[in-house]
Parts: sequence; C-alpha cells; structure tokens
Amino acid sequence: MTKPLRCLLVDDELPALDELSFLLSGFDDVEIAGTARSAGQALEEIARLRPDVVFQDIQMPGGTGFSVLERAMLMPEAPLFVFATAYDQYAIRAFEDNAVDYLLKPVSMERLAKCLNRLRALTSRAAPQAGPQPDFRSMLRGMGLGPALTRLSVESGGRVLLLDHGEVVFIRTEERRTMVHTRDGRFPLHGPCTLDRLEQRLEPLSFFRANRAELVNLAQVRDFAPWFNGKYVLTMRDCASTEITVSKGRVRDFRDRLGLG
Repeated sequence: MTKPLRCLLVDDELPALDELSFLLSGFDDVEIAGTARSAGQALEEIARLRPDVVFQDIQMPGGTGFSVLERAMLMPEAPLFVFATAYDQYAIRAFEDNAVDYLLKPVSMERLAKCLNRLRALTSRAAPQAGPQPDFRSMLRGMGLGPALTRLSVESGGRVLLLDHGEVVFIRTEERRTMVHTRDGRFPLHGPCTLDRLEQRLEPLSFFRANRAELVNLAQVRDFAPWFNGKYVLTMRDCASTEITVSKGRVRDFRDRLGLG
C-alpha cells in the first residue's frame, strides 16, 4: 500500500483552510496531518508533525510564507512547499517554472490533482533524488514582493524623500492613505504600495504587523505591557510616545520575534 502524503495546511483565513481541507479529503492517498493559522504556529507544527508537504498562503500573521520556508529549511527532513496564492495569473506565471507548485485561489479540483501528481513523484521512493528547494526569493521578486526594502519613498513638500528603514518608527493606514511615522513627523507613502505589501518586504528588517492598520519597527519599541483581552500595548520611540496595540491573535508572534518564547 502506498504511503499517504502527509500535509500541513497553513492559512490565516479559516474558510480557505476548510475549502482546501475539503478538496484534499477527496484523495485517498492524502492525509491532513494538521493546520496552522500563523507563521509561528506553522513552524511549530512542521517541527512537531514532520509533514511531507506544506500548503501555505504567502500573507499571514507573524511573517511571510517565505520566512516560514526559509526557517523550515534548517530543520531535518524539511518538507516540500506549495504556495496557495490569491495573486493574478500574470504574477504567477513569473515564477511558475521555478516552483514545486502553486495553487491559485479559488483552488480547482483539476489543478489540485495535477499538484498532487507532482508531489507524489517528488516523494516517491522510485523517483530520483529531488534537487534543492526552488529559489522562492526569485518567485517573490516576480510577484513584486522582494528583495527587502531598505529605503522608503515618502512625499514631503512636493518632493519625494527617501527614508532609511531605521528612521521609521511605525507605518499606519489613515483614511485610505499609508502614513510613515518617524521620530519627528509623519509622511504619506509615495506610490500605491499597500500595508500588506510593505509587511512582506519589511518583515526581514525587524518590522512587525501589530494589527491590521499598523506596522511597527521593533527596534523603535521603547516598552510594552499586557493590556485587556489578551492584547499588548507598545510605546514607540517617537516624540509623541505613540501607543500601539498588538491584537490578541498576534501577541504570540510578537513574543516569538522578541525571543521571549
């Protein structure tokens, strides 16, 4: 009897997890070993369950799908990765040839079957030894997500000002505009880049998504304290000592990023 393909599903959106789980349940040789809804939980479950394959979204609390992959590659018997994305077909074609595979949301049964055939071939004993994991940095560059930003373009007095990432205290969505806050002021971000996109590109540079509307530079956090309903409140190092709330669902990832366990 063929060994089942043990899968870990990672997505912060429960409906997406349920949908993929339902589709995979239609294949007799697929076993859903577990699920995770954040980058930190994904890494814990990979280490605990040692799945053959991880199906994961790219955008999630606590880190990107790439950051999970990068850290998982340091583990013994690292799994294969399949990205499940909501990006358009043009962006996906930019990296299709380099990927183990991808799934475009909403996932079709036909596309999932092709993905599983590829995974079976890679995990089969009869298959030749698989090469190294694909270069997902190239994939994300093709999607406009990398490499990491080191300077941010903001608008100031009719000109475009370039800020080093270390000058940024936090970034906040305010009335449909993305505002970059430094110690002494605030500036509209130049261009159409969203907070989600900034999170992807700044995450390797000590930035953390505290909540849906605010991205903070962890190097600019003066102190923090527990708040009500399991949340944390951060005090930033700007002139106003701005307080920013870490939502309950992101507290664990915040502690992980600070090495607090």
